[in-house]
Amino acid sequence: MTLIVERYKYEKIERTSVEGKRKYLTPDGFAVASVTTILDATKDKTHLHAWRKRIGEQKATEITTEAAGVGTRMHKYLEDYIDTAVWPSPGSNPYAQQAHKMAEQIKQHALSNVDEIWGSEVNLYVPQMYAGTTDLVGVYKGNPSIMDFKQSNKPKKVEWIEDYFLQLVAYAEAHNEMHGTNICEGHVFICTRDCEYQQFDIWPAEYEEWRKEWYDRVYKYYESYA
Repeated sequence: MTLIVERYKYEKIERTSVEGKRKYLTPDGFAVASVTTILDATKDKTHLHAWRKRIGEQKATEITTEAAGVGTRMHKYLEDYIDTAVWPSPGSNPYAQQAHKMAEQIKQHALSNVDEIWGSEVNLYVPQMYAGTTDLVGVYKGNPSIMDFKQSNKPKKVEWIEDYFLQLVAYAEAHNEMHGTNICEGHVFICTRDCEYQQFDIWPAEYEEWRKEWYDRVYKYYESYA
């Protein structure tokens, strides 16, 4: 049994390495940058550098590595549930147990409002421009949407997560390009290490503004960093 309703045929896009850079090899034969690569290259890292300098490189690396591990485990619990319709058990590892509790919050607060799931870990691309993988595509409260799961060490403020919104738009644009849809809504489901749930949304009325910002970042990347 699965929670997925197969409305579209999603195919795997392979990753490759070009001059030491990780890229997606899309079916049209082009190697393109990922969404996350574009965002990372074009973002303002002033605050990130200041934080790493303040607490030290070693401590900063420890924090980010641990957070990434917990986030990966949290994602895996949600992916397994979506693929099998069976809620997984966490085992005895304390990090796994924490990630499991975080996943439960997203299941309770977010997935309960998802009417249909079309795909999980879906590869998407815009020809000759970019590619990436979104956590979830489907219908949220009646509307086609792109959805992503995130973990955080502490609660987020909306002004901190511009790149999350741009990710949603990037995946929506790619899905619309590939599958002829008209997705103009996206949702980010976040759970903190203290199991506090947060949600941030892009609604159709503001979609075009974020779409313009996303393509500005894409053009900036190819002009300056590619």
